[in-house]
Amino acid sequence: MDAVLAKNPRTVVLTGVSRGFGREAAKTLIARRPQDRYVVLARGDAAGTAEALAPAVGTGRVLGVACDLGSLADVDRAAGVITSGLDNGELPPLGGFLGNAGVVFMRTDTATADGYETTFAVNVLAHQLLVRRLMERFTAPAWVVLTTSDSHFGQFRYTLGATPPPRWDAPARLARPREGGPREAGRAYATSKLGTIYLAHALARRLPPEVAVHAYNPALVAGTDFFRAAPPPLRAMAKGFFRLQSALGRGMTPQQAGLRLAETILAGPPGPSGSYIDRGRVVPSSPESYDEAREEELWREATRLSG
Repeated sequence: MDAVLAKNPRTVVLTGVSRGFGREAAKTLIARRPQDRYVVLARGDAAGTAEALAPAVGTGRVLGVACDLGSLADVDRAAGVITSGLDNGELPPLGGFLGNAGVVFMRTDTATADGYETTFAVNVLAHQLLVRRLMERFTAPAWVVLTTSDSHFGQFRYTLGATPPPRWDAPARLARPREGGPREAGRAYATSKLGTIYLAHALARRLPPEVAVHAYNPALVAGTDFFRAAPPPLRAMAKGFFRLQSALGRGMTPQQAGLRLAETILAGPPGPSGSYIDRGRVVPSSPESYDEAREEELWREATRLSG
């Protein structure tokens, strides 16, 4: 990690590490950089999540902060806990942020506490608010990694037909709950991951080059319980599909994907700020994902929607 972070202790903020490949990535980061202080944002038992990640370094190195990403007020409160700790010296300088949390639902009429469509609110608005609140606290050299998905390409060779192509719209309309079943919910997920790349590009223009921002695609990961919100029969089918793809060499286990993500961060993301990283390699994202007007509109509107 010396290529990205200084040797002195840093604070690293993590979302989406309570299960799946995010948990595996966090375990590797903590084991390889035990001198850093890790702030884990998790819904529910955040202290328990932190304790489960801490055996190798001791509970004093991993701080759990309760945060429901479906509530922008709760996100703002959690960000305030972190910034206060940074400002009063309880936490060392901020050196990293991994925004890995993501959700997908079976319908598009689910709403957060703020009345926003849940997939867009959690995957896009919550992370924009978190990073926006923290961006002035980063101490270079530092890194920001936002987890995206190759579903944003909208092509069969990436999704195997499991997810419809994204359909971008004005952010205020994307944030609005609407009628739609599993297919439209899948489209909402792909659209939110296109939005994640837009956020990475917009953020890269706002941070100094020494604070590198990247969108990271872990590709297909089996065994992550990603479809936990689906009915049991569909959940069982999804798990079987993921296992089959993994056996065919088209996917990875959570352990493999988490190790790949962590090692990419530890080595220093291999590309300029704003790059799209596919399983450790810098590659072009979709042509649609390079649209500065959309990126800036999303940044402005996400700021407005999150208050």
